[in-house]
Amino acid sequence: MKAFTLHAEQVVKTYGGVVALADGNLTVQSGEVMALLGANGSGKSTLSKILTGVISPNKGRVLIDGKAVTFGAPDDARRIGISAVYQELSLIPDLTVAENIWLAHEPLRAGFVNRREMRNRTQSLLDLFKGMVKPNLTPDVTIAGLTPDERQIVEILKALSFDPRLMILDEATASLDSQQVNRLFELVRGWKSQGMAVVFVSHRMEEIFRIADKATVLRNGRTVGERDIAATHERELVDLMIEGAAVLQRERAPDGRTDQPVRLSLENLKTDTLKGVSLQVHDGELLGLGGLQGQGQSDLLMAVFGAIRSSGAITLSGQKQHFSHPRQAMKADVALVPGDRGSEGLLLIRSILENLMLASWNTYGTPIRMNQARQDGTRVADEMRLIRSSLDAPVSSLSGGNAQKVVIGKWLLRSPKLLLLNDPTKGIDVGAKAEFYHLLKQLRDAGTAILFYSSDDDELLGLCNRVLVLHDGQVSAELHGAELTREKLVAASMGAA
Repeated sequence: MKAFTLHAEQVVKTYGGVVALADGNLTVQSGEVMALLGANGSGKSTLSKILTGVISPNKGRVLIDGKAVTFGAPDDARRIGISAVYQELSLIPDLTVAENIWLAHEPLRAGFVNRREMRNRTQSLLDLFKGMVKPNLTPDVTIAGLTPDERQIVEILKALSFDPRLMILDEATASLDSQQVNRLFELVRGWKSQGMAVVFVSHRMEEIFRIADKATVLRNGRTVGERDIAATHERELVDLMIEGAAVLQRERAPDGRTDQPVRLSLENLKTDTLKGVSLQVHDGELLGLGGLQGQGQSDLLMAVFGAIRSSGAITLSGQKQHFSHPRQAMKADVALVPGDRGSEGLLLIRSILENLMLASWNTYGTPIRMNQARQDGTRVADEMRLIRSSLDAPVSSLSGGNAQKVVIGKWLLRSPKLLLLNDPTKGIDVGAKAEFYHLLKQLRDAGTAILFYSSDDDELLGLCNRVLVLHDGQVSAELHGAELTREKLVAASMGAA
């Protein structure tokens, strides 16, 4: 692979009066993994999209091997050898895996798409993750039927199909389980040895220190520092990212709250993934769900919320329930924060206010009392410290952390008694996480029962008194007190004794 160096110098991007990037600088070269760090809204995604031709800067320049380049479209960047995997996937649900990977650059024969070659090439790419995905992930299946981790892998392979010299991985690990992350990092090390440059965006510090050689930190749209990973530590990078913001804090409840009334009881709950799960969640308790991704955690939450079919006994506040639709769960004061905020939690083209009120419009009468709705929306937005230009701005204009606040805020308007959380901090920065953890403490202290799945083991260890670990659709361990350690959590996640 031909060696090259990329420099982004004093890059500026504005949208009207909003400054998305004020002074972005980045240098990355062949055979190097550069971590790009910063709080949500710091400019990481904007800089990444400028480097890939998705958007154009107002000022500044990008140089490849010392020569200034201008990208009018993503194809211009790809021709130079720059490809990206974004946090929000670009796949087309109704097309097959092969059709998505090779879209717009299909292998041709005599002027026609060579489907046999396209299928064979796709299978070779899928084999890079062999053993990490289910056998039914083939070139011919449609994207619509895939799980989030499988879609993320297809997105990675799509970017790889362009044979890039520079790969930008923007939160590419957010939907992957630990084994899949390990495999991706093996591939990254291989790409690095072949001379590829990698820009790695992640909010998981452990991953940064595992895979990156250097880190560039953005804050408020400006590059504020570059560090060699071997010569720095987590606290230094966090301080650069948040400058005076509250240090990330997690606080377990003072006790397990098992002396409080039982809010939710499950007996032998089964779905296509779950093989019989029983549990109890008490008022004021934050019960964690651990385990590798795809072991039934999402199914469990969706089944309780009435979003998928299930069998077994569900008891809520002492009453037997079996919701066949989420509307029934909502009437029973149950709320679900889904795992994919883009497709399941938000209407991206609608306003912040409309999204905040999604679950509550019917409480404002006919015709809708808009003044009251706006007052309530403003109140919850302020309580969540939602950074926005206006409640009328599209929710798509928000950073990932602020968009997640909207997803959570819409349920807080209903004051739920049972809150179901499906990996709610995925893809949000340390500052937003600190605010979220404080919110969890407030809800817990107010007596809300919380069932909390997280793919971040540190969150489970730092927030929960009890963690149920799921493996292969069953509870493999219940950990609490002195038993709740990283070693036992990992062992139970892998199905080990």
